[in-house]
Amino acid sequence: MRIGFIGAGKVGFSLGKYMTERNICVSGYYSRSASSAREASEFTNTKFFDDLGEIVSESDALFLTVPDRTIKDVWDSLKQFSLKDKSVCHCSGAMSSLVFTGIEEAGAFGYSIHPLFAVCDKLHSYQNLSKAYFTIEYSDEKAKENALYFKSMFESMGNQVRFITKEQKVLYHCAAVLSSNLVTGLFSCASDILKDCGFDERASEEALMPLFLNNCENIGRIGVVNSLTGPVERADTGTVKEHLQALPGSRENVKTVYKELSKKLIEISGKKNPGRDYSELREALR
Repeated sequence: MRIGFIGAGKVGFSLGKYMTERNICVSGYYSRSASSAREASEFTNTKFFDDLGEIVSESDALFLTVPDRTIKDVWDSLKQFSLKDKSVCHCSGAMSSLVFTGIEEAGAFGYSIHPLFAVCDKLHSYQNLSKAYFTIEYSDEKAKENALYFKSMFESMGNQVRFITKEQKVLYHCAAVLSSNLVTGLFSCASDILKDCGFDERASEEALMPLFLNNCENIGRIGVVNSLTGPVERADTGTVKEHLQALPGSRENVKTVYKELSKKLIEISGKKNPGRDYSELREALR
């Protein structure tokens, strides 16, 4: 299957490079920014297309690696060409294949294929994509055969793959944001509190990073329940109360986050320590 990329941003660069390094046939790149498409084609040693119709003609599958807000517009542009038996894929985490309106009439197959991975650098992120879990959602039963092909393709590159439904896409993306973007916000809150203790920004991040990374590694190695430590897990109500009292009024939003996440930690702690009494701590967090 010849895969063409429409859009030459971070995701397009990364997926294309990841595929070509594993001998997947990438036909090349087209983008509204010709310079970006040319750079991506050089980066992946594939063809630069300056004509949308040409990349459609020379590709069996088209990956729309463009911002979510432009996926529909790109699809509308594609519909002017013959798409019979072609696969059209976007890489949005939240959007489903429903964005491809009229795809059955076009004789094509629609997919959303999303790497559960933070692609933050167009030149280097591909190096760690083998660790990513991919999800695939497809338009209808007619698209299932190629969906199985894509699943096999990514699995051959070392990735785990799971099919999800259209109805699950937004909730799935919510989980991704909670474990990635919102964790960045939580880390920033912790850094701000260290600044209240006299740390500058760089020092606060450097001080917290080993703790942050070690916890992530422990979760990956031994799971959420077994990696949990700290005052909530110990049912140390006194320390939790002191934390809440120490947070200044200007950190009221952090106090709310602290309390809500601590309630979740009680739930996890109960699984780790089924005989431990957390009733006093629950009361303190009400």
